[in-house]
Amino acid sequence: MDLAKELGLDLVEISPTAEPPVCKIVDYKKFLYDQKKKQKELKAKAAKTVIKEIRFGPQTDDHDFAFKKNHAIKFLQEGSKVKAFVFFKGRSIIFKEQGEILLLRFANELEEFGKPEQLPTLDGKKMIIVITPKKK
Repeated sequence: MDLAKELGLDLVEISPTAEPPVCKIVDYKKFLYDQKKKQKELKAKAAKTVIKEIRFGPQTDDHDFAFKKNHAIKFLQEGSKVKAFVFFKGRSIIFKEQGEILLLRFANELEEFGKPEQLPTLDGKKMIIVITPKKK
């Protein structure tokens, strides 16, 4: 502490859990600035994932299915994840099997562009599947 006072700097504890604790003599404001700069740099390098949603009904027709599949292909080629879900309104929840078959067919047709993270799961009135793009 005396040495830090002589130099006009601050004594900063770097690793308090180490035995003995590690300290450094630095300008504290500059130390904080450098830490924020490193955090910002790490955040900028982190990959940002975009999730696009596609909604189906349990009775979705072939033309609608093909149209939505083409949108999903475009999203996967851009590098976005696709979250496809079947929304069950009212009593249509009795068609759970149709919804699951629809989502499995959707994942199967997008096999060359992306792969599903897991099997379709029922969450309340929605049955969801997430498809991630394949690496190039």
